[in-house]
Order: sequence, then structure tokens, then C-alpha cells
Amino acid sequence: MCRINAFLDDLNLGERTIKGCIEAYSCKHTGTDKRLSLSLENEILDFLGNSPDVEDSSPADYLSSRSSRKMLIYLILTLSHMYPDYDFSAVKAHQFFTEETWEGFKQIFDSYMFDASKIWAEANEDGSLLETLYKTLDEVINLAECEVYSYDPNSDADPFIEKGALWSYNFFFYNRKLKRVVSFRFSCLSNLVTDGFPMDGYYEEDGEIFDDMDM
Repeated sequence: MCRINAFLDDLNLGERTIKGCIEAYSCKHTGTDKRLSLSLENEILDFLGNSPDVEDSSPADYLSSRSSRKMLIYLILTLSHMYPDYDFSAVKAHQFFTEETWEGFKQIFDSYMFDASKIWAEANEDGSLLETLYKTLDEVINLAECEVYSYDPNSDADPFIEKGALWSYNFFFYNRKLKRVVSFRFSCLSNLVTDGFPMDGYYEEDGEIFDDMDM
């Protein structure tokens, strides 16, 4: 995990810079996490109680399942740990999209991380960047048992976007049995930003992070 984080910490491609980070979280929380979890659960139940009859595919129908509500709360708590200064209490279920399989993630990765993968291949002979990423994730989260989600924040309230950002993706690999979430976020920033714009500090400290998020 540290190896990939180090490679994607600040990969300069000339006019563009790729940034990426993997972080792992245990879905166990106490204290502040427990209070936030209870608050989110109550908000969801209030929403369900005030919702009219809906189609089966609606967010209200989806959240009627306790396991689905817990999944949403886990993902929101993960976001809160990734960005402790940002309020994610207003995040809605429809902002998380299920990719369902590794293939859904792979297609996006192959398309947007093509140049980064080329540079990795030039310096590493023990597997492609995607293969190394797969092995790393599998060791931590057991991909065969995972649900894969991508997060689509509101454009006017996006903590992931920096000035000069060309694109940004945020994926979450959730294992219900292990009660663990692994986040993988990667983005591309234009280097043609105004001089003096702070490029450092985009991500938090690299490395594997297991926060105590108890449910």
C-alpha cells in the first residue's frame, strides 16, 4: 500500500499531475463516530417516514434495508475520517454508485491512469500498476467479497477538488464480513495554474490507516 501511495503522491506528467491515495478503515467506531452514526440513522429513518410511496429502485426503498443503511453510514464515516474538517452529514444515498465488480473500476482506471501506468511499468518489472493495486487491495479487503462504490459529490460542495483539477474519482471497496472499507482516490490536476497556488497537502499522510470506527 505504501509503495503505491508513494508512487501516486505527486506524479508529474509535465502539464498535468496525477495524485492518488489508498487508505484502509475498520468499520468500528466509538465516541464521535458513534454519535454521528446514530444521528445519520435517525435522519435516514425520518426521511423514510416522511417519504411517499416510491418505486423499488428509489433511494427510500433501498434504505429500508438496515444493512443498506449501515453501509451508507460506514461510507459517510469513512469520508469524515478522510476529511475531518468537512461536514458529510448531508450526503445522500444516490451520491454513491455501485460499480458491482472489479471490471467497472478497471475500465475507469485503465482510461484515466494510462500514462501513470506507463511510467510505473518503466520502473517496475514485477507487475503492472493495476495488477499491483489488485494484489494490494485483495490482501487488505478480499476483493471477491467486496462491494465497490464510487462517490459523486455535489459540485458546489466537493472537498476533493482543487483549483486546476481536470478530473477526480473516489472509490470505496466495502467488505461486510470483515467490516472494513478501503478507499482509493485519484485525480489529475493541471500544472498550468497560477504561480503560488498551493499544490502540497492535497492528501493526508500516506500509508495504511486503520481508524477505530466501531459500529
